[in-house]
Amino acid sequence: MTTVLWIVGAYLLGSIPTGLLLGKLCGIDVRQEGSGNIGATNLYRTVGRRVGILTLIGDCLKGFLPVLLAWKLAGLGEPLQAWIGLAAFSGHVFSVFLLFKGGKGVATALGVYLALAPLAVLGALLVFLLLVALWRYVSLGSVVAAAVMPLLVWLRPHSRELLIATALISIIVIVKHHANISRLVAGTESKFRA
Repeated sequence: MTTVLWIVGAYLLGSIPTGLLLGKLCGIDVRQEGSGNIGATNLYRTVGRRVGILTLIGDCLKGFLPVLLAWKLAGLGEPLQAWIGLAAFSGHVFSVFLLFKGGKGVATALGVYLALAPLAVLGALLVFLLLVALWRYVSLGSVVAAAVMPLLVWLRPHSRELLIATALISIIVIVKHHANISRLVAGTESKFRA
């Protein structure tokens, strides 16, 4: 029963639409601006650097805190932490507060992985930064980093549950970027401007 409560709590925390709330504080509905996404990149472009960074941190914490607290407060092991992390990620992507719509999940997944597989994060972060530096497409860096994450997790001793959760998260992140992928292929995707 305790595990179910952790999973439900993680999902509800993940469901809090950080970007939408910060956008509202700035007087806009970010779903009606830019790409229409509630994530950090759209907030960065439409509201500004500070709000974009705050969105990134908030979304990341939604993935990190449930996993960390489940370990520190309840002593739950990695297999259960993996499901809790997946629940937090799912809350962000399929938010109960937004009629099961949400963001693309990259920052929340980052938070989950920082808690569960920090060394794998380093590898994925290098891939992300290299691709963004070379081509200036955040979406390209996000999709490729998501695609390599299961391999990076597999390279070190982790539970089967974390491998499964990582594969599911990666698939969802890539699918949620389908419009970005289409624009990348067409050459119409927006480049990142620092």
